[in-house]
Amino acid sequence: MELNITLFRMINDLGKEHDFLNPLFIFFAEYSLYFLAMAILIFFFSRNGRNRVMVVCAGLTFILAEIVGKLVSKLHTNYQPFAVLDDVNKLIEKDINNSFPSDHTILFFSFCMTFWLFSKSRYRFLWLVVAVLVALSRVGVGVHYPADITVGALISMVVSFIVYKTVPPLAITKRLFHSQASIERTKSGGL
Repeated sequence: MELNITLFRMINDLGKEHDFLNPLFIFFAEYSLYFLAMAILIFFFSRNGRNRVMVVCAGLTFILAEIVGKLVSKLHTNYQPFAVLDDVNKLIEKDINNSFPSDHTILFFSFCMTFWLFSKSRYRFLWLVVAVLVALSRVGVGVHYPADITVGALISMVVSFIVYKTVPPLAITKRLFHSQASIERTKSGGL
């Protein structure tokens, strides 16, 4: 617990020492969700069966990771740092409840890790950068400890890898999404 508090102070105090970081912490902690939602919609409604499978896998990863997160939260409980510690740089409003593990981190790592696994782009590492920035911002705004985000990230990473390896090869996935892609290619005059 001491290491957790020490790491929390190191990250959270950055906003006190460098005021310009506070809007960045707030943006990633609160508003990056809108950009993730936009990316999900763009990928899902593209005419690419692989993108649709990716979004479905990411959604399934999030659901399963949240279930695992809720089970893990029964094993360990801690309230948000702002509710327990003095002199916290609290930048957003949050109800006091069990902050272990971080739901925001589970959400972002579920989607971003899945997008990273599916991507063939050399810029795919940016998905993981976004997930890490969101996770760290939750500490920066004072609502999570480093252990909360670390466990949330680990749960999502493991679940996303399992889903990535098991769901795309399933016959139902191939039938639903790859036949849909073939139909769309035929309609648009593609091969």
